[in-house]
Amino acid sequence: GRTHVRPNVASAATIERVRAASPDLVVSWFWTTKLPEAILGLAPSVGVHPSLLPRHRGPDPCFWAIDAGDPVTGVTAHRLGAEYDTGAVLARRELPIDPAWNGWELARALDRPSLALLRDVVRAYAAGRPPVPIAQDERAATAPEPTHEDLAIAWSHPAASIERRVRAAAPWPGAWTEIGDRLLTLVRVRPTSDFPKALEPAEAAVREDGIAVVRAGDRALELLEGRGDDEAPLGARELADVVRASRGTPKEKDEA
Repeated sequence: GRTHVRPNVASAATIERVRAASPDLVVSWFWTTKLPEAILGLAPSVGVHPSLLPRHRGPDPCFWAIDAGDPVTGVTAHRLGAEYDTGAVLARRELPIDPAWNGWELARALDRPSLALLRDVVRAYAAGRPPVPIAQDERAATAPEPTHEDLAIAWSHPAASIERRVRAAAPWPGAWTEIGDRLLTLVRVRPTSDFPKALEPAEAAVREDGIAVVRAGDRALELLEGRGDDEAPLGARELADVVRASRGTPKEKDEA
């Protein structure tokens, strides 16, 4: 069988071992450890990031691509630099985003294009025709990591914006809200114009068909799938029960 080794890349022994191998190319793919300059200086180094750099740098590009409503994302082969995702671009491959995908489904859809692009770039280096590196435009860079507050649902926002955030964070870690005294993670919601018109933003009700709806800034959102604070899955019926028990008032994320 194969042995998987995760060395201390900063140790003198590891650096010397790589130097002794006289590498023609250093390749990083789904490797979440930053390589020291002592290794990056030994040979050209390449990696692949699941976004169209410099847009959506950082650890969660699939979340931000969906949350921003981007119609297209992709994968970028780039040189490795001292900071994550900052090296010059070598090649890109685009992928349309299916508006039904959640964050995990988008990440999965990018796996094969990512590996295929890496193979193309490595093949080009092996043939002695490496791609021409093109420096990233720092003005176009985005690199935030979603925070706990980013994942809190602001019911005053438009329904489409809330739906994208829920989908972007699904299935994990999920977007969250408080309804009554319950902390809920929502993983599937659907914008709707079928809601009691007396509802104010952040007020909830259960329709005659048994579906819970929460009024947003414009329309409302049906609550279809979620998890409780014990991480147990909740379907539409269970979410409706939570709304009934709460008397229909989710808490806004900016409330004390």
